[in-house]
Amino acid sequence: MPGPTLHLFSFGYKHGGPPRDESGHGGGFVFDCRALPNPFWDPALRPFAGTDATVVRFFEAQPEVAEFLAHARQLVLYTARTYARLERERLHVAFGCTGGRHRSVYLADRLTRDLEREGFPVVLTHRDLERAATDGAQDDAPDGSADGGTGGGPAPATQP
Repeated sequence: MPGPTLHLFSFGYKHGGPPRDESGHGGGFVFDCRALPNPFWDPALRPFAGTDATVVRFFEAQPEVAEFLAHARQLVLYTARTYARLERERLHVAFGCTGGRHRSVYLADRLTRDLEREGFPVVLTHRDLERAATDGAQDDAPDGSADGGTGGGPAPATQP
């Protein structure tokens, strides 16, 4: 299927805002994953990344994660198919969580596989994964959100 190249990113809000669309066209999607369950709060999962099997199993057992991914997939696929018809060249999609190690990484990775199965070329960048791994566990620690550390509840507004 000819169509746009989909540029997917995971990132941590603690390391800055969403990645900039270097094409200069702007647009696309930013999905805030901070309302989802956070493996950081399980000491056995904390050292692993969103691509590791133990964390993947954790997310696959959470119905709200599957629901979130389904909604994101539906929006992105609709837009990618429309962009293909309009002969647009790229679409920018970013998933953000606190530290850029667990939730955003898992979701960007899963959506990448789904989009590739649909025939779209995808460039995946985990912007803060290495930083989160080398900075230590505090990178995914509480960020003042109202969720009491559970990973649920409303995500805080980000400061400009």
